[in-house]
Amino acid sequence: MGICVCKERQSDSEEETITQPPRLSVNSLSSETTLVTTYGGQYDPVQRALDVMVSRQSVDKLVMETLCVIRTFVDNDIEPPPSMAQIHYIADKEVGWLTVVHSMANVIPMDDPLGPAVITLLLDECPLPSKESIAKLSKVFTLSKEQANQGKTNPTRHRNICVILGCIAEKLAGPGSVVLLTQDAIDYLFTNLDPSMNTSVILFSLIALEKFAQTSVNKSTINQQLESKPENPLEKLETFVNSSDYAQKQVGFCAQWCLDNLFTKKGRPFTYENVNRDNLNAMLNSNDVSEYLKISADGLTARCDASSFESVRCTFQVDTGVWYYEVTVVTSGVMQIGWATRNSKFLNHEGYGIGDDEYSLAYDGCRQLIWYNAASSSHSHPCWKSGDVLGTLLDVEHSCVIFYLNGNPLSPYNQLFQNARSGFFAAASFMSFQQCEFNFGRTPFKFPPTNMNFQSFNNCATLPDEEKIILPRHIRLEKLRQTSVREDSCSLCFDGSATIRLDPCQHTGFCVQCALQLEVCPMCRSKIDERAEIG
Repeated sequence: MGICVCKERQSDSEEETITQPPRLSVNSLSSETTLVTTYGGQYDPVQRALDVMVSRQSVDKLVMETLCVIRTFVDNDIEPPPSMAQIHYIADKEVGWLTVVHSMANVIPMDDPLGPAVITLLLDECPLPSKESIAKLSKVFTLSKEQANQGKTNPTRHRNICVILGCIAEKLAGPGSVVLLTQDAIDYLFTNLDPSMNTSVILFSLIALEKFAQTSVNKSTINQQLESKPENPLEKLETFVNSSDYAQKQVGFCAQWCLDNLFTKKGRPFTYENVNRDNLNAMLNSNDVSEYLKISADGLTARCDASSFESVRCTFQVDTGVWYYEVTVVTSGVMQIGWATRNSKFLNHEGYGIGDDEYSLAYDGCRQLIWYNAASSSHSHPCWKSGDVLGTLLDVEHSCVIFYLNGNPLSPYNQLFQNARSGFFAAASFMSFQQCEFNFGRTPFKFPPTNMNFQSFNNCATLPDEEKIILPRHIRLEKLRQTSVREDSCSLCFDGSATIRLDPCQHTGFCVQCALQLEVCPMCRSKIDERAEIG
């Protein structure tokens, strides 16, 4: 289950019940107190009074408390931790928001796999910053080429700054992100793309540029900057895609994805045009995936850089027999990997993925949990790390699933078969900034089970050549626009017939298969009580 602590907007009276952060008297201020008013260059008595509320040390402590407790959150309906509620209260004022952002840049450690995701979560839960706050942020971080070069001596802070910039750009896609993408910010991010920089700084600078490009004005600005370079820095970084270093591998994947989907270059072939599809008979299904997941051109690598919990299934369905596949862990954060059926629901914005309904079962190697029907149980494997191999075996005849980490098996699990007997797919869900590689049998398995016979998808499946092609999104959308659609087609899949009306909202335009996967109406977001055919 993805970490989601969404809150309903509170009334003024309800906000009074939020636990307030520690307040400091004027006499208790130390040199550690954050005085954000100095960034603006002018003394403001109102802001000075707000500054007195919170010390830098106390905000740092709240941020670190949140990072520690998030790892233990295994329920989407649980109340947010007190530390997060306090941060939310502090960030309600401009001075507090800037203090929280400054703290995250300084204290989130490089080696915690949940660090960047927690930055995203905290910013997502904080109130939207004003344009004035956004404008001051560049001064807080002193973004410039010179500042970027300091990343070599303090990479943790600069990695965090890049994560923050990307999150704000995504959160404020539109005029707000245009205000933030100053020339100094552009120079800062582009300087970070030098291969001599820390790999994590490069990676999150790339992701920040991608987030900024969600606004068309910014996308044009970034493309102009790329075209002005004697050598496109993304092309150089793209060569890392097959690196044996897992941090570099992420950089290569993101650079290649940007070149294919956002910052295209005249004369450069798209990756899908040159990818080797020999003996490729099973892959991730690009037509059966939640909206923000990135899939490689060969259909065997998946990555999420969105703030939502993205999911995907494999192309091949199994109904009988014993089956095995492997996943190489590229990032060591929250991913839920295992088995699902066609009835499993992808509710990416609500934080529900594989293992969060009665039709799927998943292994979580970061939080050391097994997920079924949105409930979790601990397992005995150590936390996974980059380069580890998760193997997962499905035995339909004996109604069990076995998970292996680097060949070490857990005891069999049989919960999945309480509600499903056939129609199984390999499937996975990804929290922010997570990536892994799938092997469905195209290449030899690293840790195949030795005590039982099994089959691999790739040896038994077949795929038409046209279904092996994963197009860049802009090309795919253009092809959809050019494709004639029947008048009675489902408005979601464009394949089935729109024969379903949703109650109580009465919206129409959905086929049976899509309607069965809905819990809220895609048009009005109202909860669906029951469905009725309208013929």
